[in-house]
Amino acid sequence: MTIISKEFQVTHSEDIARIYGKYDENITTIEQQLGVEIDSGDGFLSIKGEEEAVEKSLNVLQEILKIISKKGVVTKDKTEYIISLSQKGKEERYQSLDSTVICYTVKGKPIKPKTLGQQRYIQAIKNNDVIFGIGPAGTGKTYLAMAMAITAFKNGEVDRLILTRPAVEAGEKLGFLPGDLQDKVDPYLRPLYDALFEIMGSDTFQRNLDKGLIEVAPLAYMRGRTLERAYIILDEAQNTTPEQMKMFLTRFGSGSKVIVTGDITQIDLPYGKQSGLKQVMGILKNIEGITFTYFDKSDVVRHRLVEQIIDAYDKFDKFRKKKDQEMEKAKEHEEK
Repeated sequence: MTIISKEFQVTHSEDIARIYGKYDENITTIEQQLGVEIDSGDGFLSIKGEEEAVEKSLNVLQEILKIISKKGVVTKDKTEYIISLSQKGKEERYQSLDSTVICYTVKGKPIKPKTLGQQRYIQAIKNNDVIFGIGPAGTGKTYLAMAMAITAFKNGEVDRLILTRPAVEAGEKLGFLPGDLQDKVDPYLRPLYDALFEIMGSDTFQRNLDKGLIEVAPLAYMRGRTLERAYIILDEAQNTTPEQMKMFLTRFGSGSKVIVTGDITQIDLPYGKQSGLKQVMGILKNIEGITFTYFDKSDVVRHRLVEQIIDAYDKFDKFRKKKDQEMEKAKEHEEK
């Protein structure tokens, strides 16, 4: 293990404070995540650590300085994302991230892509009629889809918003449940309601819901319908069966757009049941107007530990799969 020290030159001394960030959080984040020590001097930063970590730190600092020259400030979240990209040698691609605002929440918070994966997703939604957003939790798949849908609805591009999830416990297998159906359905659909309230506001949402212009319902309620001039979002699609997925994808009519989101590592179907989302990835991949956007752990915009948790589970799943294969081979050998 070779420890080296290198200097990062900063032309304008005031930029050093901007690089450090609020309460030194940017520098602290770099030190903790890349395992280096950073000190400031007169017009430079000194980085000490293992050679690879020091080189990554220099690249991260270079990208941070580019952002400062354009916007004057860099947040901890942006620093963490640049570090995440640096682990793949892609930190320079951060500069291609478009910060165009999709819309604003009812409280005035801007909603815009925060990662390159999210940016690809937004472009895919703009340019296609059927969009699949596939990846781990926390990547903004559903939230950004809702933002795009609400924006299109407000602009008069569509007449209705239809949001759905497969919900076995809410009646997918039981058929019609009179009276208390809404009480059973609401908890499972709550994440969709929460996003609607945050972006649209509860009063506006309720008015449009009462008018039938917004519909939030289990997937089973899509059967037998043709949905025209509608923005249709299917969430948690990994828990659809192939039959449900086919039914859903054949519901939309002219002037409609369909977004399907899901995480194929979180399938809750009964053992032996195939996921409609996994199947459709192979069936529809070469059809014009249909596109698949794949997110990975670097697109996670929740707490930085979420990315590490996802990575740990991925490694565990690969280990378990390998062990299962070894056990299966051993069993076959014994039977012979």
